[in-house]
Amino acid sequence: MKCLFVFLLLPILCLAKVRLPAIFSDHSVFQQQSGNPIWGWAKPGEEITVSTSWGTAESAIADKEGRWMVISYTQKAGTGHKVTIEGTNKIILKNVAVGEVWLCAGQSNMGWSMGNSFEAEKEASVNLPHFRIFKSAREHWHEPLEENRDRLAAWKPCDPKSAAETSAVSYYFGKKLHQKLGVPVGIIQRAFAGTPIEGWMPWGIQSADPRTIAHKKLLDDGSNRLIARGQTTHKALDNYQEELKEYNAKIDRGETMKNAFRSLSPPIITKPSSLGHQYPGHIYNAMIAPIRPYAIRGMIWYQGERNAKDAPQAEHYSAQLKELISHYRSTWHGESWGSVSDGFPVYFTQLPSWGTPQSEPVEGMEASWAVSRESMQKVSQKVYNTGMVVSIDTGDAIELHPKNKKPIGLRHAYLALGKTYRFPIVHEGPIFDEFSKDGPKVVLRFESTGSGLMAGRKGKIDSFAIAGKDRAWYWADARIDQDSLILSSPKVKNPIAVRYAWAMNPSGRNLLYNKEGFPASPFRTDDWPLFDPKAEVVEVNKPKKPKGYQSKDWNRPEIKE
Repeated sequence: MKCLFVFLLLPILCLAKVRLPAIFSDHSVFQQQSGNPIWGWAKPGEEITVSTSWGTAESAIADKEGRWMVISYTQKAGTGHKVTIEGTNKIILKNVAVGEVWLCAGQSNMGWSMGNSFEAEKEASVNLPHFRIFKSAREHWHEPLEENRDRLAAWKPCDPKSAAETSAVSYYFGKKLHQKLGVPVGIIQRAFAGTPIEGWMPWGIQSADPRTIAHKKLLDDGSNRLIARGQTTHKALDNYQEELKEYNAKIDRGETMKNAFRSLSPPIITKPSSLGHQYPGHIYNAMIAPIRPYAIRGMIWYQGERNAKDAPQAEHYSAQLKELISHYRSTWHGESWGSVSDGFPVYFTQLPSWGTPQSEPVEGMEASWAVSRESMQKVSQKVYNTGMVVSIDTGDAIELHPKNKKPIGLRHAYLALGKTYRFPIVHEGPIFDEFSKDGPKVVLRFESTGSGLMAGRKGKIDSFAIAGKDRAWYWADARIDQDSLILSSPKVKNPIAVRYAWAMNPSGRNLLYNKEGFPASPFRTDDWPLFDPKAEVVEVNKPKKPKGYQSKDWNRPEIKE
């Protein structure tokens, strides 16, 4: 009987141990000059003490469910720190750094690795021990998770291996910040392929959104058809638990690799769709909820392809992105007990070029990515402390996952350096400011012109279109005049509207830049409807990939500081 009692007690004792979520590990980076929430689990009622080598000591009592949290305040940046968490057992986090922490979230193009991108060979010997990366496996769940199931996730210093497997956009962003700021930088990568923005927000804050309701209904209908054929949610969850048990057993045996190239990762449910990764809230539950409220300076976001399949969907994205930013800011602020600003910076990537190169002056309803770019631009103009990286000179005519990610990462870094860290540098491209007429000519004035406007390559800028009252678009002749652009066309005697780079793939045109190497965003001066709401919806056609197709990078001006 005594042996049986000990056997039954062991799991309870194990569960009562002080534990931390995976985002607290050796090599962690804490946000400088800020409160830093540190949390975990212990036996209910147990006192937990968290002490740091930078001189703080905080205590908390685990609640009735075993949860506890303290706030540790940091001062200036530094390295070689230690964090000790002590209750009935002791955990010591070693080689901890204090510096700048950024969340990097989005779908597959945010997750696309540096090692599979152009110029990866230049990073083959990188060694930046104070630039740190936290990346965990993709997960989704139908309820908010307190912690991720990925048992291999941990902070890693930047070396050739960790750099190669890191998101390219995040890597180039974090590396440039680290080099320019001269302090440790940590990036938290949270990316999941093929996910709509609906999945990145809790259902409760979007339950009145007609488009989200329609999206959910479509998934529910598909799920109900599978359930009717016997593929029930109960079976899916049972299968998941069996796969999770197998995953944990492999980790317990010391296994780490699924094959020669891929690490072991916890299972995910694909069917029915009511438990899947595209369902509203499911990505948020597993990719955001478990790491909140880890202290961050700000966030970069690269998502939108999944929400730009047609023009009405792309136009609606503006409202959804505003909702996401508002919720992330307010919930992070609240859950961190005020440590994280409720107005932290959010910078997002405008969709790059994709599809057939532009040949018409203005593309119509089929150019849903042009509509998406405008949606994002509106958010950057209307929502406090946001910014947008223009990327129409990156992308690929065929591949949805282009390899030219370095310019995007660097532009995010310069945006943060200019707007968040107040470096006196040009950090974005020309921004349309004012439209005026001079007889048959149109004069466009721009802000953020830096040292002046320029074409992306030799020759005339050929990416502008103008129209008169008939709303017929024609290519415009464009001439730079200091901070202005003068447009005209012999086919438009009385121009009243201008559009720039209004197409799925305007990358082949001669685009507008400032002399610091930043491109102008596509824009329009008209407010004409972009589509007829009563017309049949036109969806984006995925380009057919020719046999033997090889992606090639495009020429673009280099960024000049």
